[in-house]
Amino acid sequence: MTEPTSPLQIPDFRLFWLSRFASVVGTIGMVVIIGYQLYDVARSQYGMSISEAAFQLGLLGLAQFVPLFVFTPIAGVVADRFDRRTVAALASALDMLIALALALATQLGQLSLPLLFALAAMHGTARVFIGPAMSAFAPNIVPAALMPRAIALGAMAWQTGAIGGPALAGLLFGLNPALPYWTATALLAISLTAILAIRRLPPPEGSREAHPVRQVTEGFRYVWNERFLLGCVTLDLFAVLLGGATALLPVFARDILNVGSQGLGIMRAAPAIGAAVVSLYLSARPIASNVGVKMLWAVVGFGVVTIGFGLSRNFALSLGFLVLLGAADMISVFIRSTLVQLNTPDEVRGRVSAISGLAISASNELGEMQSGLAAALLGATGAVVFGGVGAIIVTVAWALLFPELRNARTFAPQYRQTHHQREPAL
Repeated sequence: MTEPTSPLQIPDFRLFWLSRFASVVGTIGMVVIIGYQLYDVARSQYGMSISEAAFQLGLLGLAQFVPLFVFTPIAGVVADRFDRRTVAALASALDMLIALALALATQLGQLSLPLLFALAAMHGTARVFIGPAMSAFAPNIVPAALMPRAIALGAMAWQTGAIGGPALAGLLFGLNPALPYWTATALLAISLTAILAIRRLPPPEGSREAHPVRQVTEGFRYVWNERFLLGCVTLDLFAVLLGGATALLPVFARDILNVGSQGLGIMRAAPAIGAAVVSLYLSARPIASNVGVKMLWAVVGFGVVTIGFGLSRNFALSLGFLVLLGAADMISVFIRSTLVQLNTPDEVRGRVSAISGLAISASNELGEMQSGLAAALLGATGAVVFGGVGAIIVTVAWALLFPELRNARTFAPQYRQTHHQREPAL
């Protein structure tokens, strides 16, 4: 049989792509509306000031992060011990029920801060199991030679969904506040169906022989000992943790740029537009040389445009900065994701994917908390500018602390640890 020359020639990958796209359109739109409703409820129903309501957005990020922090080690072991497709399907079903609950609560006028916090935390719990399972089984259905293109296409699904999701949610919210959640419920049902149509994927050989607690510690030890992986994972953690401008978009939309919920949807979609353009280009012409240096410069660019967005008071200019922010972030994510996947053996890929996912989630959710707290102290503009400067400083520090990153020339495995000895990858 002829070897595929594109991941899209593989039926299971097409289902994987459809599932990812439908899920992202539904969940990103859902999360945007949760943030807007929480901020609006805090201001209108609870009489909070702008700073107090902005701090609630920070607490929303914390509510989503706590379950991620608690369950990530478990999710990684589950992805390495059981059929990854089934794990992803069960977690997607939970996310669909959360969207349904939000639709009903909004339709019946029963929204409150405690309910929004609780459902956001449940969404974080579902996502922590979806992420490692989906990330870990992608290399099982795509040949290694096609993985860079598969990651770019997967990122395109995510970014395209992230463009349509917020814009669609903002438009639907203007028609009926419950419509974004009803739509998310339907899209998550499509995602679930696509996952279940993928063939069963047996867990890695020998994955159930070790004790689960030992497997958890082995996953963290593996990342800690492999400085290259540690540098990749922690760069995203600390740089994006500080540069989390998107967490404060409801504040900019409602009280700084005065563009309302529809403007918020466009603003949330803007980074995804930049990222989608870059991912489309990378799917055709993947980065192949000097990958480490390009990743570091991309994070520096992320920090620079974050500063520009924070200082802008023109809606069109702000959108331009957000597009550039998404483009820079996509380059970094593409390189880092490919490096992590191709430098991790299959038997620990679920756990390493979970740890990488925890770092991403920490940078996003804890970044929201950091941004909310900084906004309460410095104002929204000061918080965003502070975060952009911090992202640049972190990148410079990581380039010095982890020379392995800037020395990475290609995506080929840099090294592999065996019996506590570093040996060249075969």
